Amino acid sequence: MKCVLGFDGGGTKTECVAMDLTGAIIARGRGPASNPTRIGFDAAAAGVKLAADATLAALGRPMEVVALCAGLAGTAAQANHDCMQDLIRREFPGVFVRVCTDLDLPLAAMPEGAAIVLIAGTGSAAVGRDAAGRQLREGGYGPSGSDEGSAFDIGRCAAETARMQTADDAANELARQIFRHLGCANWAAVDAKAAANADDVYPRVFPVVAASADAGNILAQSLLSEASRKLAAIAMRLAESLGVAQETFPLAKTGGTVGRSQFFDQSLDAELKRKLPTAVFHVVSAKPAETAAQLAMRGVAERQEAVP
Repeated sequence: MKCVLGFDGGGTKTECVAMDLTGAIIARGRGPASNPTRIGFDAAAAGVKLAADATLAALGRPMEVVALCAGLAGTAAQANHDCMQDLIRREFPGVFVRVCTDLDLPLAAMPEGAAIVLIAGTGSAAVGRDAAGRQLREGGYGPSGSDEGSAFDIGRCAAETARMQTADDAANELARQIFRHLGCANWAAVDAKAAANADDVYPRVFPVVAASADAGNILAQSLLSEASRKLAAIAMRLAESLGVAQETFPLAKTGGTVGRSQFFDQSLDAELKRKLPTAVFHVVSAKPAETAAQLAMRGVAERQEAVP
């Protein structure tokens, strides 16, 4: 039997979907991170392969992969895209391989015409297009120069703020929750972990902040309110660049921080509505890896059309 694979890879994990040639999803799996700018190209390619192996193993029967689409963070630069595509082709010889950015996947699932998707996961970005199909992005270039309002940014800000406000009960409680979640005794231990691998520390602090905010922690709520303002500003800058800020267009939000905290979701929605009052909230029903699998299916069709 034959199938295609779709991947959604970032700085924390890689989701994979197997789809048969009728378009039915037949298996799902997960592997480690696959963002080459964060973990290196060889490790990122290995993350894709491990996600594929886990997915195909779940089928329990032999399956021929004929095409795949990997939507990976860190592949916007042409050199990065080309390197990852070459490495993945080596892992999957004879398979039609398409590499795009993880940001392309939710936008591909949006209605035709002008649209914007705000991504808030380990990193953050916005991607969109105007009515003519011109596509632009804002942010998504890593924590050193962007990723405002992301899980990484929220976790880093939480750690910095909680350690400074030692006389504040909310800060002390948040610090205790962070220590417990990370398995650290103090800030020195957190710093040591972050120095070794910041991606293994700051994004993991986000769930602590999210739960604390929903439980009424004032500091956690202020951190998420500030993150909401940052994320809404990213969407606003993109809308202005596309020339749709005053138009009616669908606006979706997606990523690992969405749906994790009622307080954060409501805060972000309020900020987006304030910045872009003419936008209409849209729900992306398809998961990114599913959209990637659909794009892989298109690759199969293109390949067949190319055969005389």
